[in-house]
Amino acid sequence: MIAGHPWVFSNEIRETKGSPDPGDIVELLAASGLSLGIGFFNPHSLISFRLLSNRIEEIDFNFFYARISQALELRKCLYPDSTVYRVVYGESDFLPGLVIDRFNDLLAVQTFSYGMDQRLAIICDALEAIFHPTGIVERNESPLRLLEKLPQQKKVLRGTSSPIIITENDIRYRVDILEGQKTGFFLDQRENRKSIERFSRGASALDCFCNEGGFALSAIRGGATFVMGIDSSESAIQRAIENATLNNMKNVVFERADVFEKLKELLAQGRSFDVVVLDPPSFTRSKKNVQTAKKGYKDLHAAALGLLKRGGTLLTASCSHHIESEVFLSIVNETALKAGRALQLLDWRGAAPDHPVLPGMPETRYLKFGIFKVL
Repeated sequence: MIAGHPWVFSNEIRETKGSPDPGDIVELLAASGLSLGIGFFNPHSLISFRLLSNRIEEIDFNFFYARISQALELRKCLYPDSTVYRVVYGESDFLPGLVIDRFNDLLAVQTFSYGMDQRLAIICDALEAIFHPTGIVERNESPLRLLEKLPQQKKVLRGTSSPIIITENDIRYRVDILEGQKTGFFLDQRENRKSIERFSRGASALDCFCNEGGFALSAIRGGATFVMGIDSSESAIQRAIENATLNNMKNVVFERADVFEKLKELLAQGRSFDVVVLDPPSFTRSKKNVQTAKKGYKDLHAAALGLLKRGGTLLTASCSHHIESEVFLSIVNETALKAGRALQLLDWRGAAPDHPVLPGMPETRYLKFGIFKVL
């Protein structure tokens, strides 16, 4: 806590005075008796305390209105010409366990802490006062909620919700925040998707785990002559095809397939590409599966490197928090050395800036994204 991490774990608490219930707001005291602030308490979670404020104050409508408005001002500075962004990124915006995504006049809300979930009605009141949205949707299907003893659910909380068209980097996407993955669209890769354009002119590209086609369509926008997108989800592939049609983009094909099996097939066919994108889902959500995740990343990169032409470009990502940056970079490098390929690291970045990082909280720095020239 003193080092800047806003959580206190159950084994770090010496004693609890009184009998606070899950979601109650309590004051945290150091061993010396010094007040460290107030926050949500949950005796049934490994994360027993989540910091809300360094001082004693009411956690009411005015509190949420002020905090969300402060977060919004940052997004307006980052993306002044857009109404699509992550408005609130949990602890990074000093609202622990709360995520809010904006898609034009619709808002998607996720609550990962018991205390925040209990106050969802007040949060919606604040959102209506700030944004006047046409709809607010709850997307609380994350397994992280189970750790807080919260049910998984999704529904329209206020107003109405229907599929809409958003624009990102001058590309249009059809988004359904009630039925799409997570909150309807992966906003964290926004600027990374843009980065592929500079490597795409006259190139052939392969977009693995393409989801709704973001990297693939960005490659076409950058001048790629042919792009193939692969994903195991039939619904994601259908949305990608719709998005290509929506933008009148040609020379791009999307195929539903297991990515690992499809890469083997492409290698057996002797196929090659100028650009390969790897943007897989998380390979591990706990430390106990890190070794299995490492093997998965090695196998994936070995196949990708086998498909890349000499002088080609590899764009690769990991959203597994337990795979740290240094570990991920070493996996890519070691796999390249084993394959007899030399790498030049051109860029190393994380999530878009509407997902700000708390320096004292490594969990907020989950996304790793590298761009390599492969020789």
